[in-house]
Amino acid sequence: MYYDTEKPIPLDVAWVSKRIKISPMIVKEVLNDMFKQTEDGFIQSRCDREIATYQGFSTAGKLGAAIRWGKRGDSPPITPLIATSNHEPITNNHKPIKERTRGSRLSADWELPKEWEDWAKQERPDLNLQSVGEQFRDYWSAKAGSGSTKLDWQATWRNWVRNQKQVFKQADIARTTVPANSGRDPALQKLDEDMKNAKPNPEILKMIREGLRGKVA
Repeated sequence: MYYDTEKPIPLDVAWVSKRIKISPMIVKEVLNDMFKQTEDGFIQSRCDREIATYQGFSTAGKLGAAIRWGKRGDSPPITPLIATSNHEPITNNHKPIKERTRGSRLSADWELPKEWEDWAKQERPDLNLQSVGEQFRDYWSAKAGSGSTKLDWQATWRNWVRNQKQVFKQADIARTTVPANSGRDPALQKLDEDMKNAKPNPEILKMIREGLRGKVA
C-alpha cells in the first residue's frame, strides 16, 4: 500500500486492515514495529528512499526522453518509462538501486542504547534491564551460524524483552506465601472451645473414683 500510493499509511488501522485483507492485530503490530507514527499517518524511511529513487529515475527518464525527442523534432513516445508494481523501473539502461539486505552480527562491545532501554521500561517495568541487556549481548555475540545475523537488531531486542519470563518482586512473593491473618487458625480455635466445653465421660469418671477409693483403702 505504501509503494502503491506513495503516501503515509492512514492512522485508521481498521480501514487499512480491510483494504489489504490482513488481521488488524497483525497490521497494528507491523506498523508499530516497522513504521513511525505522525500526524499525517505512518511513515517508513526505507520505503521513502525507495520511492524517491524511483521518482528520480522517472523524472530523469522523462526529461532525457523529452530532450532527445525534442532535438529530433519528433513527438515523444507515449510511455517513456514503465514501472512494475513494486516501483522498480524497467529500462534498458537504468537498473534500480537496491539497499544491502544482508544481516549483520551484534558487536561484541554492544551496549544497550537509551532509546531501546526507555522502550523496554515502558513495555516490561518488572525487568532488570541491565541484566537483560548483558544476557542479550552475551547470547548473540556467542551465537554462531546464519542465525547470528539480523537485519534489524532493534526489532530483535523488542522480541527478546517481550519473551522474558515474568519477574516477581519480593513483596509480591511475601503476599502470596504469608497468610493475611497472623492470629490463631479458626479451626484450632474451634477445637480449643470444644475441649473447654466438653463434659467428661461418666464411665471414665466412675473408673477414676473407684481407683481413688482403692488407693485410700
